[in-house]
Amino acid sequence: MGNLLRLLYRNKITFRPKYIGRTLFLVQSAAWSSFFASIEQLLLNSKIKTSPVPEDPVFIIGHWRTGSTLLHQLMNLDPNNSAPTLFQVALPEGFMISYPFYKPIFSAVISKYRPMDKVKLGMDEPQEDEYAIYRITNFSPLEKLVFPDSSDYFLLHEKNFIPEGEAQAQWEKKLVSFFTKIHYKTGKTIISKNPFNSFRITTLARLFPKSRFIHILRNPVDVVPSTINMWSIVQQQNALINKEHKPTVEEIVTVYNKMMEIINKDLDKIPPYRKTLVKYEDLVSAPISQLKRMYLSLSLPFTESFENALTNFLCENKTYEKNTFTLSEEDKAFIHKMLNRHMLPYGYQ
Repeated sequence: MGNLLRLLYRNKITFRPKYIGRTLFLVQSAAWSSFFASIEQLLLNSKIKTSPVPEDPVFIIGHWRTGSTLLHQLMNLDPNNSAPTLFQVALPEGFMISYPFYKPIFSAVISKYRPMDKVKLGMDEPQEDEYAIYRITNFSPLEKLVFPDSSDYFLLHEKNFIPEGEAQAQWEKKLVSFFTKIHYKTGKTIISKNPFNSFRITTLARLFPKSRFIHILRNPVDVVPSTINMWSIVQQQNALINKEHKPTVEEIVTVYNKMMEIINKDLDKIPPYRKTLVKYEDLVSAPISQLKRMYLSLSLPFTESFENALTNFLCENKTYEKNTFTLSEEDKAFIHKMLNRHMLPYGYQ
């Protein structure tokens, strides 16, 4: 509740029924979150504080819409792994004890699929942890998505993906605490999927000294229109200010180029045995063999039970249909012109 009040204090909302309704929903949600967080801290804080920090999370990085969710889902099938769930990122400070209270509510109100791509949703399904980071640290570039302050793409001018100065230490402490809680609960290797972490590689490698990184790539000609569609839907459903903006091809390409430059620069500092790369197209065409290759390069055990789980999952989801988008020839030419140096090395034409 404190973080929400600080957030509302430094931002304005549009006083229309849609935005007021969303704000009231957030207030009641924050009240319950604070209630369960207080109980959890009272009952479990000492145990979690003395629990070892997980040194070896696996971070899936790369631009949005590159197939990171699919990779996240597949790796979460490994009995040795645990991905943050939708419920855990929704209630990061109270998920340890509040699950049975929220289960009937989540089951009733959560959509069965994500609105942008029909990927399965559920309180136990793997989820991007940026939402948890935003809730517990009160800092994330997502703030400008919820409270847009201009008519530009909310990431176009973003420079800080970690707070500066004294606030950075507190941000790092809370991030480590969240991962420690998940590890305390599961005892497994944490698999984190979060495109925002593509800008935090150096910090994450320092905080988690045995961490590994998987960079997933996809043809930008497919990534760009899909990203436009995703952020348009997410902002329409979450903005609290009437300044919603549909990103342009040029804006997405600018941020994509910046992200790739930072990923390439920062991954150069990571030892080869702690990083690997996979193309979405290869993952889709041969998921099991690609996962075996990645596991081998990262020295992760690839078990028979994991392979069986993968086979079952792929069989159950073989009819899944991907979204398709069209771009003008002019837009395609612009993407190639601006991103060719990030495309040609991986065979994207």
